[in-house]
Amino acid sequence: MKGIILAGGSGTRLYPATMGICKQLLPVYDKPMIYYPLSTLMLAGIREILIISTPLDISRFKRIFADGSALGLKFSYEVQNEPRGLAQALIIGEKFIGKDSVCMILGDNIFFGHDLPVFLQSANKEIERNKGSVIFSYYVQNPEGYGIVELDEKERVLSLQEKPKKPRSNYAVTGLYFYDNSCIEIAKKIKPSERGELEITDVNIEYLKKKKLKAKLLGRGFAWLDAGNCDSMLEASNFINIIEKRQGYKIGCIEEIAYRMSYIDKKQLLFLSKSLMKSGYGKYLLKIAKEKE
Repeated sequence: MKGIILAGGSGTRLYPATMGICKQLLPVYDKPMIYYPLSTLMLAGIREILIISTPLDISRFKRIFADGSALGLKFSYEVQNEPRGLAQALIIGEKFIGKDSVCMILGDNIFFGHDLPVFLQSANKEIERNKGSVIFSYYVQNPEGYGIVELDEKERVLSLQEKPKKPRSNYAVTGLYFYDNSCIEIAKKIKPSERGELEITDVNIEYLKKKKLKAKLLGRGFAWLDAGNCDSMLEASNFINIIEKRQGYKIGCIEEIAYRMSYIDKKQLLFLSKSLMKSGYGKYLLKIAKEKE
């Protein structure tokens, strides 16, 4: 399975903070926002990753991650010239995806939970074994502002709604999607919505029609944060600050994840920590590298 991070858009909900830099490079507490969705893909066992961004910002991501080899990963990059909907990313990424399945994540989505790697890797295996699609749902108080999934008592998907005035449930569809290879052709065939975009909800509806859509519920013990506006980004920063200070472990630390998943060895982790030693982040990596000595 391959992974796609959507790091485009103009970030207008964060103006003027994003007038000079894309939102995915703004800090969420102690690291760039994009570290969090990247860490989610890594925890799912995905090592080949495509970053899709704007013509202006793509060079910034290349400068940070290069080819990904420092993390034991392989990065590719593609430009989205103008925002034409989330489903367009599947078309842009067609060559990158090839004949593989794919996991797509929004660049401002943050996931946290003790069993998160288990959930992610089980979704990965589900797609590889049975094809189809797996989405993740999360209970919200204001469903009118989200894509909503309606589930029966056995958590089977009954319907999908996009920002409904009369929502059929309180379960929002998060910005994390697992698809088999047929997602590319599905994305090519859907028609633009009234706002002129290729909606990811329409892709999910096609999977639902074929009875190939499954939803995994992220219940108590999990956190899903959308850092797409000023308030939610502050809330995400405060959440991460509290967890990291209380537990002593970092959330979304891509170097640590690469090390613990054996993508890189101890020598490589120590090398990555050297350039960061003036910060608490670098000292944390050094501690991780020495913890088994």
